[in-house]
Order: sequence, then structure tokens, then C-alpha cells
Amino acid sequence: MINLYFIGSAGSGKSTLTGAFLGWMQRQGYDAVTVNLDPGIENAPYVPDVDIRDWIKLKDVMEDYDVGPNGAQIIAADMLALNITEMKEIIDSFETDYIIFDTPGQMELFTLRQSGKVLVDSFGAERSIIGYLYDPVISKTPSGFITLMLQAASVQVRFNVPFMSILTKSDLLKDKEREDILKWSQDFMELDNAIHDEMPTLRNQLNIEFLSALKSFGAGQKLLPVSSTYGSGMEDIYNSVQQIYYGGEDLSRD
Repeated sequence: MINLYFIGSAGSGKSTLTGAFLGWMQRQGYDAVTVNLDPGIENAPYVPDVDIRDWIKLKDVMEDYDVGPNGAQIIAADMLALNITEMKEIIDSFETDYIIFDTPGQMELFTLRQSGKVLVDSFGAERSIIGYLYDPVISKTPSGFITLMLQAASVQVRFNVPFMSILTKSDLLKDKEREDILKWSQDFMELDNAIHDEMPTLRNQLNIEFLSALKSFGAGQKLLPVSSTYGSGMEDIYNSVQQIYYGGEDLSRD
């Protein structure tokens, strides 16, 4: 059983990708279970098999602690650790191939709070993989792309589990934009030239050595372009996970 965590900035498409990948798995005859870790999510595009909202409701936290939505999200993130044991018992009761985790909308609530690391370790870091989502709107500019690379590197260092980089909502990009982003992810000389064209003042501050250092942390992996709307790229996610954990072997179908 593989734990697949979708992590990314707010609006990067974690929930829609969770639903789209689940649908693809089911259509292929594979079994998967979804876990929602966001207590503030509304109108999720899938029905979670395990839902943190069964234990923690954001409105209740706001009332109990007399805080606003942002403060409630922080408190709820810390409360997550209190329910890990019960959640794990429920998750372990499923006989399934994949557990797909939809993490909180505000990425730092999961990646920087201690409860996120505790959860990944408790559920089995040795059989976990992180899919880091690159928001296409941010990725369109070299500076935005590097910003996401820095976030990806911090996530990789934080959790220290196998990692893949996913360009979500790729259907929203023009062909040239998508080609540039994929090119930057594979050739740091191209990215170096692009960032200097965008921001010439960085020529003496941001160089190829800096980008190479990011690559050493796993942030410079080839991007997998996907579209939850059209269902494209789901097989690439599946194949990447299978390659990491099973040497490319397929799961048995129902």
C-alpha cells in the first residue's frame, strides 16, 4: 500500500487532482482510498473515504478558541496529531493499493507544523511519496518558477521521502508557456538565461550554481504536466509511483 500525498500552494489544484487521479485509478481497475486532511475544505470534488472533518470542524475551532479562519486553521493543523491514531486504524482497515492524501489548502499548515511530519511518519514514511504541485500561473515566469522550486526543496528536506514534481492545470497554459516551463525544469542553463532576461539585476546574485544546489535537493526534477479537467497525465503519475516503489511493475487489476 502506497501513501501518495499531494502538496502545493493554495489554488494549485490538490483537491481536483485527488479526485481526477482517484477516478483514473478506478477506471483502470485499481483500488484507491482518499483521505481529506483539510478541515476547511468546502465542496470537495470527490467523496473522502476518511475525512479530518469527522474529528475537526473549522467552525467549531473558531467558536471554541474565539479566533478567525486563519487562526483556526493553525490550531486545527496542530490538533491533527491528536487524531492520527484513530485515523490510522481506519485507514489500515482498507485493503487497497493507494492511499491518496489531499493536504490542507495552505501548504505551510502541513509542511511546517510538526503534525504534518508526525502524520507522514506515523502512516509509514517508508511507503510514502510526495507529489509537489507546481501552480501553472506562478510557473509562467522564471522568477515564479524558481520560487516554487525553493518551496519544493523545502518540502523535500522536511519530509525526506520520494518526491515527484507535477505541473497542474497544464491545459490553462499556452503551448509556448508550457514548453518553456518544461524546458526550465530540465535545463538549468535555459532557466538561468530566462531569469536574467526577466530580472537583469539578478545576474550577479542568482547564478547556475544556486540552481544546481536546488537540483541536488531534488527540486529540479522533470515536471509531469497534468490536467484534472481532461484527465491527461494521470498515467504518468501512476507510472512514476510504480517506478519508484515497484520498478515499473503494474498493479493487479480488479
